[in-house]
Amino acid sequence: MNEKNSQIPALFLSPYDPAEHEDKIYAMWEKSGYFNPDKCIEAGVTHADAEPFTIVLPPPNVTGTLHMGHASMLATEDILMRYNRMKGKKALWIPGTDSAALATQSKVEGILYKKEKKRRDEIGREALMERIEEFVEDSKKTIINQTKKMGSSLDWDRYAFTMDDTRYKAVTEAFIRMYNDGLIYRGARSVNWDPAMQTTVSDDEVVYEETNSPFYYFKYGPFTIGTVRPETKFGDKYVVMHPDDDRYKEYEHGQQIEVEWINGPITATIIKDDAADPEIGTGVMTITPWHSTIDFEIAERHGLDKEQIINEKGCLLPIAGEFAGMHIKKARSAIVEKMQAKGLIERIEEDNINKVATNERGGGMIEPQIKEQWFIDVNKEFVMGPSAIPGVNEGETVTLKTLMQKAVSDSGVTIYPDRFERVYYNWINNLHDWCISRQIWYGHRIPAWFKDGAIKVQIDSPGEGWTQDPDTLDTWFSSGLWTMSTLGWPENTDDFRTYHPTSVLETGYDILFFWVARMILMSTYLVGQIPFKNVYLHGLVRDEKGKKMSKSLGNIIDPLEMIGKYGADATRLSLVVGAAPGNDMPLSEDKIKAYKKFANKLWNISRFVLTNVADADFEQVPELSTEDTKIIKNLHQAIDEVSANIDKFNLYLGAEKIYHYVWHELADIVLEESKEVLNGDDEKAKYARQYVLKECLVSSLKVLHPFMPFITETIWQELPDNVRDREILMVAKWPSH
Repeated sequence: MNEKNSQIPALFLSPYDPAEHEDKIYAMWEKSGYFNPDKCIEAGVTHADAEPFTIVLPPPNVTGTLHMGHASMLATEDILMRYNRMKGKKALWIPGTDSAALATQSKVEGILYKKEKKRRDEIGREALMERIEEFVEDSKKTIINQTKKMGSSLDWDRYAFTMDDTRYKAVTEAFIRMYNDGLIYRGARSVNWDPAMQTTVSDDEVVYEETNSPFYYFKYGPFTIGTVRPETKFGDKYVVMHPDDDRYKEYEHGQQIEVEWINGPITATIIKDDAADPEIGTGVMTITPWHSTIDFEIAERHGLDKEQIINEKGCLLPIAGEFAGMHIKKARSAIVEKMQAKGLIERIEEDNINKVATNERGGGMIEPQIKEQWFIDVNKEFVMGPSAIPGVNEGETVTLKTLMQKAVSDSGVTIYPDRFERVYYNWINNLHDWCISRQIWYGHRIPAWFKDGAIKVQIDSPGEGWTQDPDTLDTWFSSGLWTMSTLGWPENTDDFRTYHPTSVLETGYDILFFWVARMILMSTYLVGQIPFKNVYLHGLVRDEKGKKMSKSLGNIIDPLEMIGKYGADATRLSLVVGAAPGNDMPLSEDKIKAYKKFANKLWNISRFVLTNVADADFEQVPELSTEDTKIIKNLHQAIDEVSANIDKFNLYLGAEKIYHYVWHELADIVLEESKEVLNGDDEKAKYARQYVLKECLVSSLKVLHPFMPFITETIWQELPDNVRDREILMVAKWPSH
């Protein structure tokens, strides 16, 4: 490179070491206050009347540590924030953590039992809450520190926690208002019950795991019925068939027949209902309304009896006769043995793959039960208040389903990629009333009070003799308020007026339904606004073979370990390049290592340029040659392409463009061709090329900054004052021409 060591800036005498610079750079950013848009305005780096750009961080659960899914989310959102901050917008990125009440209590209870062999009932509510709070505080600190390691330019002055006082105020306001408007009710309906954790579970937290379960074909009078769950069949006294199934046209709705069953003869009733699928099995089924949501709905439509067969702990009740008191897992084989002895089994398919419902948070098997719970009615009509929702007018009669549909269909909320709109509508169209009560101790307590059969819903006790509902609210109820509560709602704060609706909700496509949709539900109803203008859905990070990362497979890549080995910038870039919106992305350590090489390349480019422009004053814009003009034109074209791709949420294309420009055009072509000019005798040509190289480096650092903030800021701090437009790159102006 024809460099003299005396001309090389001192910083570049050594190779780039991320560990040496990243913590110091982040501390500098925090000290500057520029994560806070208010302080950017005070410092004059942002205009007070600038357009706001807001993202609320999907709050990580306080049950674990940063994983590659979190890292992908943080990288994506930070790119958007840094880009829009440099574009001069009032950029606000609100941090927070989620109580994840069900998962957190489950984890702490597990720790309690492992260490002390005690269960929650043995130590009591208050003692358990103390253990949980201690665990949560430690976990919060860990998550916050790890988030900072990724370079996240979050406004820590506005940190929020889903269980803090401000969020509690929002939760109680929302509950009371929805109850008073008749949208929250208490009733007995079929819910997902976890016998292990002794609580209801949201539909969206039920995970179906494949298992090999025998499929039994039973004789039920003149019919053949199939099931994988013989233990639920003691109360089956209704036979359901499709009204148009010609095979059973001789039977009439309501007709009664006598059949021999598990514990003797019973009277069965014929029910004609569209829920019976003629294409499945024999087209006939018996129903267990207490222990199946589908069966419950059939029973509701026809006013049928509902009998409980299994108690809350998973044991059979007296209706099971000789099997009463047995746990269903142990009872199944005994029941089958009895039915075989009675000649009630036609055949058994041993090789049968069945999907079993489990609790995502605790891992326990789900047993549907009919229980008195709190629900949000998604189909109840009400009169819309003040509305800024496209397609919804004040005074119009709507339902919560209507609001969720209109928010997207009438171009209020745009989903990227758009193929997920169809998935969204399908989920909304099939949405059931939302069970929002949980039988756990950690969480927002339901503001309802009971006395002699009466119910009052309010924040404080109505007086002597009133007992507060011991249940807590589903975590997704408080998370559904996230865009509003983090901005101060229900108070009409400056933040809320300025930054709501937020600009982008960025999250994984796997929580499109139970978080994104619930935020749309809450915001459209409570404040008559969409919660965000855009939804950017990233895919899952998988291993290099496309498999899901898991401890059992031993294929987890720890982002903190990768940051330690290769730096945050390389880790970030590896999570962006090749990650098209909504698509899963394979990741290997080799990919991360490759982007560390790119960081080294940028370091060497900067050393070359700064060494060779050290004697230039840049007080005058030189006259550029045809070749110089071409270099600048190509630079501007690259900037425009990166900007356009970020604006369209094609971050992966923007990252690829600036990567290829810096490595294959700036380094491989421009720098190589510049050596002859810089070493030549034509001083005007040399000065012009120094100016061009300066422009290329400064603009490249700016455009790379959202993707690789640490190394670009480190290099920026070495630029002469007459070269940089701001002292700190994070708030420098995005390059324009």
